[in-house]
Amino acid sequence: MSATTIPVPDPIRLVSLTLGYDRHPAIHHLDGTVHAGDLLALVGPNGAGKSTLLKGMVGEIPCLDGRVERSGAIAYMPQADEIDRSFPLSVMDLAGMGLWRRAGAWRSLSRQRRAIEAALAAVGLDGFEARPIGTLSGGQFRRALFARLILQDCPVILLDEPFTGIDARTVDDLLALIRGWHAEGRTVVAALHDLAQVRAHFPMTLLLAREPIAWGPTARVLTAENLARARNLSEAWDEGAPVCAGPRISGNHDHGAHGHHHHEDAA
Repeated sequence: MSATTIPVPDPIRLVSLTLGYDRHPAIHHLDGTVHAGDLLALVGPNGAGKSTLLKGMVGEIPCLDGRVERSGAIAYMPQADEIDRSFPLSVMDLAGMGLWRRAGAWRSLSRQRRAIEAALAAVGLDGFEARPIGTLSGGQFRRALFARLILQDCPVILLDEPFTGIDARTVDDLLALIRGWHAEGRTVVAALHDLAQVRAHFPMTLLLAREPIAWGPTARVLTAENLARARNLSEAWDEGAPVCAGPRISGNHDHGAHGHHHHEDAA
């Protein structure tokens, strides 16, 4: 008798999702599914809504309209500049925060310490356990945040600009970790701005400009036409628009349909 394959549920489904602040949308009616095992890049012009979407996926901000359906635990790494590095934490403390969700599984402090040391070694920070986080370089701090993700051990990982302002060697090391997570079957979604990096390492892409432009295989999404459309929509967006009102742009672009896109719609 052949073994039965148990399907893995899709971890994140976006249903007519609008996200924003003070009733002003930052992302306008987005439909689509992040499938289990996806290695997905979020790209778009500055202010396109990438960080807002990640916060909405993890539940840090409420939906203005529509909903986010989640299945399974999600680990989230915000942009590094959102974290107060003046707080008196050691590298060991910062990485160890990744164990909080699973604290009941650890029977002793010594066992926790071994796990934290192993995670720090995996990101090249062995020997840094007692260092205050405020003394770390940008690359070292990002490595410590990745150690925290390792210890969270979640099937879904969201990363907001994980490579901004760090050296090439650290980028290569962290990309190797991401590829390892993907090989294990984890789902990784990363907001990125380096399109060459996206083309080289991320097979799926969602291109945003406050509304979805295209979502699908990276080569089909990152076309000159789609990128130009994203720039034009982002520049035309009305920051004071109410919910369900998209950017005001001349021409024949139809905003009545709210720009709905799915994986199958990638141009």
